[in-house]
Amino acid sequence: MAETPGLNPAQYGFKSHRGHADRDTLMMGLHSSGASAYGPSMAENSRFNSSNNPVLSRYEKPDQPGFAYEEGRTAYAQASGGGAAAVDQQFATVTAGGGARLTITDIIVKTTLVFSITVAFAIIGWNTYSSAPYLLVIAMIAGLGLGLVNAFKAKVSPLLVMLYAIAQGYLLGAISFWYNDYAQSVQYEGLIQQAVVGTMTAFAVMLFLYGTGIVKVTGKFARVMMISIVSYALIGFASLIGAMFGMGDGWGFYGVGAWGLLLCLVGVALAAFTLMLDFEAIKQGIANGAPERESWRMAFGLLMTLIWLYLEILRFLAILAGRD
Repeated sequence: MAETPGLNPAQYGFKSHRGHADRDTLMMGLHSSGASAYGPSMAENSRFNSSNNPVLSRYEKPDQPGFAYEEGRTAYAQASGGGAAAVDQQFATVTAGGGARLTITDIIVKTTLVFSITVAFAIIGWNTYSSAPYLLVIAMIAGLGLGLVNAFKAKVSPLLVMLYAIAQGYLLGAISFWYNDYAQSVQYEGLIQQAVVGTMTAFAVMLFLYGTGIVKVTGKFARVMMISIVSYALIGFASLIGAMFGMGDGWGFYGVGAWGLLLCLVGVALAAFTLMLDFEAIKQGIANGAPERESWRMAFGLLMTLIWLYLEILRFLAILAGRD
């Protein structure tokens, strides 16, 4: 069975989410971690070959045919006495990547775990930032490195995914503390709560639109998303340079009048619609029998996207607060 070349996995790697100049460098650890969250390609008889989602390129193959595989299949068929089609399906299921097939339960459990870790360390980051701000820099570097490793690693590592959640959680907490302090300085209350609610609402809306089929992840959708994310990354990088020289009161392009607010909303929309690609990856991973271990990669991808979405919403609200 020939192995099919993977599609372009870089859609996650072009996120550029720049805020105030004092936080731009720090936030790079959250979003510059490059490339897709999903691992090695499926075999040639899988529908991944015609997938419209550019992130489905690095799944582990559910089985690796050869003498041992065929010998095991023959023995299984003789023992079960079932029909050829039933035997093929049953044997493939119990040999998927050396273990069980991916299920929605696996993804929910792993996603809940990594998000719980992220929230726990965000609380730590919030409470220790003022006394140990240097830890934010350490978390930024660790997040960047772990993000790159997890994005490109052929075989997903649960430990590295959890370490990534720890680093990103601390960084999120510290950055949220800074934003909250800024909001209070301009007499604006509830900034963080609004950003959290906004993120959860956007997630629910995107899930509804995807689940009902109102928005479909087609090849055209994926190409438009790719072009948009790359363009946004270039604008974000230019904004970072401008922010360093005081443009937009330190917010770069994002702080320049109504156009800046519009750019913020574009960032929020791109992050939200990137969730569609995550949902498509999950759907096709389950449908095509990806190994259970890939649930960690799915959780990692969702975490990356939701962090991006949260920070885009947070920046938008902070800029609005500063203008009131």
